[in-house]
Amino acid sequence: MAAPIWLWAFSVSLALIPSAFGNSEGDVLYTLRKSLVDPDNVLQSWDPNLVNPCTWFHVTCNQDNRVTRVDLGNSNLSGHLVPELGKLEHLRYLEVYKNNIQGTIPAELGNLKNLISLDLYNNNISGTIPRSLGKLKSLVFLRLNDNRLTGSIPRELIGVSSLKVVDVSNNDLCGTIPTSGPFEHIPLNNFEKNPRLEGPELLGLASYDTNCS
Repeated sequence: MAAPIWLWAFSVSLALIPSAFGNSEGDVLYTLRKSLVDPDNVLQSWDPNLVNPCTWFHVTCNQDNRVTRVDLGNSNLSGHLVPELGKLEHLRYLEVYKNNIQGTIPAELGNLKNLISLDLYNNNISGTIPRSLGKLKSLVFLRLNDNRLTGSIPRELIGVSSLKVVDVSNNDLCGTIPTSGPFEHIPLNNFEKNPRLEGPELLGLASYDTNCS
């Protein structure tokens, strides 16, 4: 006996779900591709006409065809990051180090609740470190060193108990260095070469944003 048509339609819709996810995440990554200058064509495989981005080079997906990793380190890229990256809700690793990325860190990256590693070091990124990164409760590695970041170190990061590595050296940060939460175990040389950074904060004795603008 043939299966009812509603059951067939339901099966078809289930089969299409991963592709729908793939298409939306592919759209996000293609938006990133359009914002980047890629003289070595490392993003040539990022074809928006494919069903999902899981076959693209430098992209890793899980068994459900959801993007979990973007590896674009040391790829001679310039341009800027896009706020749409915050829609990659299963992303665990965002590796864009050692390029010439400019512009700011999108606040929307704070929506990446599964993110373990954010590596943007050795670029030309400016602006402040978004306070929204304090929402990344799975974050272990935050490497933003060797950029042009300004402003203070967001105190929201104190609440990210999973943090093991924070490196913001060689920027233009100001204020003081947090000393509580995960920052108790971060070596001071991970904050060096910030001429306006005043050293570890003295809780209750000094405002951390002194002379910070």
